[in-house]
Amino acid sequence: MGPDGDRAGVTAWKVAVETPAHAGLGDTLDYESEQPLAPGTLLRVPLGRRAVPGLVWDQAGDEGRAAARQGGGYELRPVGEVLACLPPLPLSWRRLVEFAARYYQRGLGELALAVLPPELRKLDDAGLAKRLKKLGKQVSARAAEPTAPVAQRPELTAEQAAALGTLATAQAGCTLLHGVTGSGKTEVYLRLAEAALAEGRQALLMVPEINLTPQLEARFAERFPGRFLVSLHSGLTPAQRLAHWLAAHLGHADLVLGTRLAIFCPMPRLGLIVVDEEHDPSYKQQDGARYSARDLAVYRGHQESVPVILGSATPSLETWHHAQSGRYRLLTLAERVGQGALPKVHVLDMNLQPRPVPGEPTLALAPPLKAAIEARIARGEQSLLFLNRRGFAPVLHCTACGWKSGCPHCSAWRVFHKGDRTLRCHHCAFTERVPRACPECGNLDIQPVGRGTEKLEEQVALALPGARVARIDAVTTRLKGTLEDQLAAMHAGDVDVLVGTQMVTKGHDFRRVTLVAAVDPDGALFTADFRAPERLFATLMQAAGRAGRDAEASGRSEMWVQTWSPAHPLFAALQRHDFARFAASQLKDREMAGLPPFSHLALLRCEARDATVAEAFLRAAREEARHLAEDMGQAESISLYAPVPPHVAKVAGLERRQMLVESASRAALQRVLAAWVPGLAGLKAKHKGVVRWAIDVDPVSI
Repeated sequence: MGPDGDRAGVTAWKVAVETPAHAGLGDTLDYESEQPLAPGTLLRVPLGRRAVPGLVWDQAGDEGRAAARQGGGYELRPVGEVLACLPPLPLSWRRLVEFAARYYQRGLGELALAVLPPELRKLDDAGLAKRLKKLGKQVSARAAEPTAPVAQRPELTAEQAAALGTLATAQAGCTLLHGVTGSGKTEVYLRLAEAALAEGRQALLMVPEINLTPQLEARFAERFPGRFLVSLHSGLTPAQRLAHWLAAHLGHADLVLGTRLAIFCPMPRLGLIVVDEEHDPSYKQQDGARYSARDLAVYRGHQESVPVILGSATPSLETWHHAQSGRYRLLTLAERVGQGALPKVHVLDMNLQPRPVPGEPTLALAPPLKAAIEARIARGEQSLLFLNRRGFAPVLHCTACGWKSGCPHCSAWRVFHKGDRTLRCHHCAFTERVPRACPECGNLDIQPVGRGTEKLEEQVALALPGARVARIDAVTTRLKGTLEDQLAAMHAGDVDVLVGTQMVTKGHDFRRVTLVAAVDPDGALFTADFRAPERLFATLMQAAGRAGRDAEASGRSEMWVQTWSPAHPLFAALQRHDFARFAASQLKDREMAGLPPFSHLALLRCEARDATVAEAFLRAAREEARHLAEDMGQAESISLYAPVPPHVAKVAGLERRQMLVESASRAALQRVLAAWVPGLAGLKAKHKGVVRWAIDVDPVSI
């Protein structure tokens, strides 16, 4: 007799399928199988008239068939094709997914299937067997290749050696490695990975952005020439992503380097997790299951008793607070490798600079900054100019009637891109050719207002005749291989001045750069987002860290900041390179205001064609949450705020509104969310015109 008690060899199983939490189907559906299955097995199951991917979660036991009978006398449906050639996903992986689905208020199957390689969900057993056979040949071929000589390891600094000594004897836990830019955090990661590999374990190293993966991959490949290293990020082809995922899941890959999606990569021999630049908001998924890969890394490390290293020169205030309170271990690298000096920071008061003659364009570079760059060019050194705004100008403006290049579908301006003479909305991607005359009054004199990286590049080239000026932003790097080519030119010394967005401020080791300048950072000082000062300080510190990476040149390295608000306390902390003082000040303000990390947030977002519909939905949701909190005895611990528009209130023709939920207790917030969110789908049905809604737990942008 089988466990179902009816037919020999027939077993009832709980299977997770890709349905949202609010579909009303529960976390798993029960199916029966005549063949033995193991939890974690991938298969296909019938759902309605379709066959959909599923994941065996657990054995259903007697209650599965009994519930079916009590519900109307129907029998459980049999499972479809089983991907028998793939080893089941381990219990630790299923627990990670289970926690993430519960915490971020998503369906179990919705998340479990979404974090698997898309190609895996399309293949049948025969197709997957062919992929596995191909992977096996690649692994055998790699093993037969002669091993390249191991790159010479640099001598450790005293701080690096002390940090590694502490970690070697410490129990598994979470460690914040707080190291100034150029202090050798990557070398610490390499030594920790080396120790993990020596024990037969695997190492997972996460970076915030795709463009940081190739250079880190090259460095790890040089240090570990005989090891199987794979990368996981959205820039891979579907076939590449599946092959790399399979290599990690089967235990062939020793090292996995990836962006946030890599946190869900199953690794049977996992022995180390590193989250580099842990403060970066890119670790937070912004659609679908809005998970934080950094926070899940901490959870995964705790669950699997694996050490977790969070590395940053400017840790997030949440992480810094945990380190100061003793929840995380804190290790500090306060000195640059080679005793190099941190760049001297000059805060340039733009109010005191010469004003342009009426009718002439505003100068991009103040005279002192221009002179400093010219001195670098004369010495054969490089400069980096940072402006976090792509395009030529943020808006086109008619001098006669006041028309501006607004987007007809969004509450935002269309950006002028001079290279292809287009106006582009960076929110909905709506693009048009630049009009020859003002569409409102016919005036031929329409002027660009403001400055983007494209215009800055042009202005710098005019201001510095003969200088080799290059630009790196999302426009110049959209084609495959262009970023690598531009970085190679920079490393080879073929560029005098590099203009770029935030892309160039993270992780790059430009040995010839001795000057970095933030051309116009003031916009981030005066936004409604309470995290804006933290992000700006981190960005400027990271940018400053690109200067003086070579110890011999570090003494003359400089960071220039052109600002109209020189008295802002953020710039004073930047001049001292004093993250601890800045963080203490910010945390004091946050505590007084009851903001994270002293409270916990969730954001309910709604989109509709009509703003009144979105607001009505959120008000009704707010009332339901209020009643639930009262019924659960949590009314005093939960704050429910009125619906408000976000910074960009309309995107692609949809009006957007949001409602904040706040609590000093994470547990209380989770209890209310778990009771509240499942009912929002029914509430949407009552409010015709609501296109979509989403819940964002621990939002990074408000």
